[in-house]
Amino acid sequence: MPRFYLEVSPTVGETLSLPDEVVRHIQVLRLREGDALTVFTGLGGEFSARLVTLAKREALVLIESFHDISRESPLWLGLAQGISSGDRMEFTLQKGVEMGINVFQPVSMERSVVRLSGDRADKRVARWQDIVRSACEQCGRNTLPEVRPIMSLREWLAAGTETTYRLILSPVGDRTLAGIAPPASGKLWLMAGPEGGFAPGEEQASFDAGWQPLKLGPRVLRTETAALAAVAALQTLWGDYTT
Repeated sequence: MPRFYLEVSPTVGETLSLPDEVVRHIQVLRLREGDALTVFTGLGGEFSARLVTLAKREALVLIESFHDISRESPLWLGLAQGISSGDRMEFTLQKGVEMGINVFQPVSMERSVVRLSGDRADKRVARWQDIVRSACEQCGRNTLPEVRPIMSLREWLAAGTETTYRLILSPVGDRTLAGIAPPASGKLWLMAGPEGGFAPGEEQASFDAGWQPLKLGPRVLRTETAALAAVAALQTLWGDYTT
């Protein structure tokens, strides 16, 4: 069933005018009056709705019922991702949403190909948040993951995290997932480098800040592969891939 994100929270029984971008999407999907659809606000749960009016530039839906459905994993995952270029970063965000990441923290690192600041940084973060919303529409998540403002690695390490369980993906690490106990809090942060990986000083600064090195097998993984491979393994061990 088609799913659409709404920024406003509807009420059951309300007839609601959909925003322009949703109207365009409905037209692309060739929906018709009377068709059922689902809308969600990203704050939890979803609404069953029915398309009652469809015009060239307007679509009205009747909100029929609310369903308190969560598709979140019991394992809370944050990803601090070294900013990668173009499609690589967008791929990480899209697939990360599908795989259950809760918060994305873009981090500017020494070997990041893309350099963003000011208005360009704000526009790129907004673009990334749009990708996250679209991924939620596709995969069925009703809680919208957050894309935080870009930080430098120094700022990120100084800020700390809401959990003490922090793993940095490192090809020179000597710890594997088999040797790590599940987080007692149910929360875990991962950090992955950009193209070219972490600079030596960056890895050491991360270790000094309490991040534990994690090695994913004997092969070197690309930036768009590393974090997602780790998330899949973590969800299998401690999340919802086996339930």
